Amino acid sequence: MGETIKVGMADLKICKEPDCLTTIGLGSCVGIALYDPLTKISGLAHIMLPDSTQIKNNSVIAKFADTGIKKLYDDMIKAGANRTRIVAKIAGGARMFALKNAATSSINIGDRNVEASKAMLKQLRIPLLAEDTGLNYGRTVILDSNTGDYIIRSVGKDTKTI
Repeated sequence: MGETIKVGMADLKICKEPDCLTTIGLGSCVGIALYDPLTKISGLAHIMLPDSTQIKNNSVIAKFADTGIKKLYDDMIKAGANRTRIVAKIAGGARMFALKNAATSSINIGDRNVEASKAMLKQLRIPLLAEDTGLNYGRTVILDSNTGDYIIRSVGKDTKTI
């Protein structure tokens, strides 16, 4: 393994093997991992909100599922990834706080982030190979650009690879 590159909240980065990408603190946020298995070009976005169209003067593209995933995809293609080979895995989108009427509430941002991420992947025709989303705990993720493995760590849980 090469260098481990940190991706902050509302941030995105790409790398090539042997480097890895990681982001910590995925609660209701979603970590979107994109990967080209032939070139080993990898990308990771840490999105916080589902939809940029409600915000005027959006300067933080990676904060939103719609603009963040598109930018990550474009950056990977510029770096040499082939659009027909890029695949995705996602993690996060937890319901971190129990709310009264949570089942009927539209404010569950985690679910909305997951739905928006899937919709954008579908729009870009990027197959979603695996996901570890929802529930009520945070996640730290690592994308291995050598293998495409998406490693998910959570406090008190076994490490999971999807």
